[in-house]
Amino acid sequence: MTARNPHEIWVEQYEAAQGIKLRYGLTAAFDYLFAEKLLNFTEAAAEHQEFARELPRFVSQVRLLFTPLEMSDHIARVEREMHETSLPIEDDDYPIQESPTKIAKRAAQFFTIKELLTTTELGTS
Repeated sequence: MTARNPHEIWVEQYEAAQGIKLRYGLTAAFDYLFAEKLLNFTEAAAEHQEFARELPRFVSQVRLLFTPLEMSDHIARVEREMHETSLPIEDDDYPIQESPTKIAKRAAQFFTIKELLTTTELGTS
């Protein structure tokens, strides 16, 4: 089995999001692409140079699929949901909770992507 390259991965995910947007709506497409695929891609980019090289191209395409207002609204919604799920649960019937380290790591990835998607101009350094 051959490993797929990061470019093929994000292109496939972007194309899937376009179909999801048409079939299931904006929220479903945003959740799929942003809250799932883009965050996972960012995590991989932190550890693998080939993913890091493709991340700006992936982000640029995502910025084309959603308007700035749509991104702003949905990022705010996802942010609220993340905050709600990171609160400690006082329930003995729910013994599995994410560690504070994992919550912090996910929050850092979220804010990186949020910044990349909402900045007025992308550039290179």
